[in-house]
Order: sequence, then structure tokens, then C-alpha cells
Amino acid sequence: QVQVVESGGGLVQPGGSLRLSCVVSGTVFSDNQIDWYRRQAPGKQLELVGFISRTGATIYEDYVNGRFTISRDNARNTAYLQMNNLKVQDTAVYHCNARHPHEGDFWGQGTQVTVSS
Repeated sequence: QVQVVESGGGLVQPGGSLRLSCVVSGTVFSDNQIDWYRRQAPGKQLELVGFISRTGATIYEDYVNGRFTISRDNARNTAYLQMNNLKVQDTAVYHCNARHPHEGDFWGQGTQVTVSS
């Protein structure tokens, strides 16, 4: 079965950086678009951060404002979310969604990012 595992979260000060990883197994990784979402508080709506297509094209939500970069390494079955100049409001659980055109969507459990001084 398809498994999606995020890692790399933690506590960072405002202005700091983190790199999140999303490892996908059980599917042909290169066939999947990889979306990054976040949930800023329990019960709050899941919010799209951005995504990387199968061909490597990337799209970001406006609030990212050039601070985040999504990339992928198909040889490692891994996608990354590089986050720079983090703000307190970036505190959230970050989730990865592997989207296959025929197999469907597969979500990870998420990784907590806390931005605080």
C-alpha cells in the first residue's frame, strides 16, 4: 500500500529555516503530484501551501511570498519543503499529499512546525 511519511518539523525562532521531507512508498513516485498543506490549529481548515507537478513545475499560495521552495528527488522518492524566514503565523502541522492520476490521493500524518521566540 502507499505510505506517505513527513519529517523535519520542530521548533524554530522567527526568521529561521526548516526543511521538511515527504517520503512516499508503494507507488511510482514520479507519477505523483506532491502537494503540501498545513493546518494552523485543530479544527481550522487545511490550507494549501503549494505543490510540485510530475514534471517539476511548482505553484505556491500568495502568502508564501517567495519564502518557501518545493522540490522533489524522484530517485529518493522524496519531496521537500524548504521554508525560510519563518514567521509565528507559519506555526502549523504540515502535511504532504501524494496525488496519483489513477491511484488517488494519499496523505501523511503530518509534522509539527512551531515558530516561536
